[in-house]
Amino acid sequence: QVQLVESGGGLVQAGDSLRLSCTAAGPTFSGYGVGWFRQAPGKEREFVAAINWDGTSSYYADSVKGRFTVSRDNAKNTVYLQMDSLKPDDTAVYYCARRRSGTSYSASASYSYWGQGTLVTVSS
Repeated sequence: QVQLVESGGGLVQAGDSLRLSCTAAGPTFSGYGVGWFRQAPGKEREFVAAINWDGTSSYYADSVKGRFTVSRDNAKNTVYLQMDSLKPDDTAVYYCARRRSGTSYSASASYSYWGQGTLVTVSS
């Protein structure tokens, strides 16, 4: 059973930075891509960023490109999401998930294990 735990969320002001972490317990995800998604109040879950199994490729939603950076440390079984220049529109619960091999990085249906989420609130 794969368990993913997100951490690092909090309340910040517009323009600030946060770094989210996603740590896997149980079987590792070193051989899998990992994605970050977010869900704002009253909205559907949306793709934010993803990274392939060895960290050599990353993918971003247009809304976060240039501001967010995804990275991973397989030795620590952890994936990070560095969020800079945060905006109030970035307010959401952020989830990490493990991707099934051979599927789209941006589709939530491609991911089989999800964390419980961490709340990020950006005030103006």
